[in-house]
Formats: sequence, C-alpha cells, structure tokens
Amino acid sequence: MREKIYNIIDVDGNEDILSVLYDRVMIFCILGSVIPLCFKGNSVVFIWIEKVTVWLFIIDYILRWITADFRHSEKRKMAFIEYPFTFYGIVDLLSILPSLVLLNSSFKLFRLLRLNKAFKALRLLRYSKSFNMILSVVQRERQALITVCVLAGGYIFLVALIMFQVEPESFNSFFDAIYLSVVTLTTVGYGDIYPISQMGKVISMISSFMGIAIVALPTGIITAGYMNELNKREKENDK
Repeated sequence: MREKIYNIIDVDGNEDILSVLYDRVMIFCILGSVIPLCFKGNSVVFIWIEKVTVWLFIIDYILRWITADFRHSEKRKMAFIEYPFTFYGIVDLLSILPSLVLLNSSFKLFRLLRLNKAFKALRLLRYSKSFNMILSVVQRERQALITVCVLAGGYIFLVALIMFQVEPESFNSFFDAIYLSVVTLTTVGYGDIYPISQMGKVISMISSFMGIAIVALPTGIITAGYMNELNKREKENDK
C-alpha cells in the first residue's frame, strides 16, 4: 500500500494517470494558495482557500514522510528521521506552520511567522526537473561550494576589519563595517554607507574587483556541474 502511494506522489516516478493527476492537483493547490498573498485583507473566499489547501498540504507532507524510505531505500529507517530536515521537507513544513498558528495575530512573532506563507510558492520547485537537477549538483559539489563560502566569509570579515580600523568614524558599529564589506564584495553598493578617506576608497575598489572573482566561483562550479549532469542524463536517455 505504501509503495503504491509512493509511486503516485513521487514526482520522478511513473507517469501513470494517478501520478500525473496528483501532480496537477498539487500544482493547482500551490498556485491557488499563493493568490491570497497578492491581496490585502482576508475575504471569506481566501479564508476557505487557505483552509482547504493547508489540509491538502498536511496530507501531502504526511504521505511523503511515511514513504520516505522508498526514495532512500539504502537508509531505511533513517529516511524517516532525515526527511523533515531535507530541503523539500523544510519547505513543506514552513509552508504549513504559519496557517496553523491560532494565537493572537497582534504578536509580532506570529506576524513574522505568517510571512512564511510565501514558502508555499517554493513547493512548485518540487515539480521542476531543472531545479531538481541543480539541487543534485549543489549536493554533489557541496564541498567545493562550502570552501568558496568560507573563503568569501573570511574575506568579508578581513575587509570589514581593515575598514573599521582605517575609518572608525564612518561606522557606528563593526556590523556596519561588515555590511559595507558585503555590499562592496557583491558590487551592490547601496550608498547609505561609503568610504570617505583615500585609503578607504582604495580598499573598496580592490574589494570590488575581488568580489567579482569570488562571486563568480560558485556560479562556475554550479554551471560546470549542471552541464556535466545534463550530458550524463542525455547519455542515459540515448541508451
């Protein structure tokens, strides 16, 4: 019974009528659940859309959880423990939780929690083969990406440290220096905080050039991995 349920709800499973129908119903529900977020206030129609879709999402979440061992057969019981911490498990949970909050909406914490309803739109990613391919590439290249992130984080901290010493009067706190380092590294440059001394400007220019190289590294890693994955799948389809 569980295996039959898995074959129906699995996005990458058999393209039988029930599986295709289930996918289309879920896509329709996801799109429908996002519509109320585009309007101010809550009408009766939107409230009912919210109630219906959230219960369907809960059922979908439970079904995927109890059949997690079929997707990761090598892990068996561990698959049930790991599923809530997977990318899609987290997205599904974050899209459901805000709708289950029953406390007074005057609490700021729960107002912020309701912003997580936007995660419902991310559920659509499960039905995108291209995104799933990118996700598998990121998982495979995670060591290289982690190394680049550590490098970027270290560089941001170093530049912030230097700028904080060169221009202490330009920053209210070290966090402001970190902020300037990030927007300079990413070449965003909002203009609310900027260097005023000659030395600070020189450091910012060097940081901008280095930022282009550092930001390009993960892009290159993911692009190369994506092309390899694409070629691999094309060869498998040709066989």
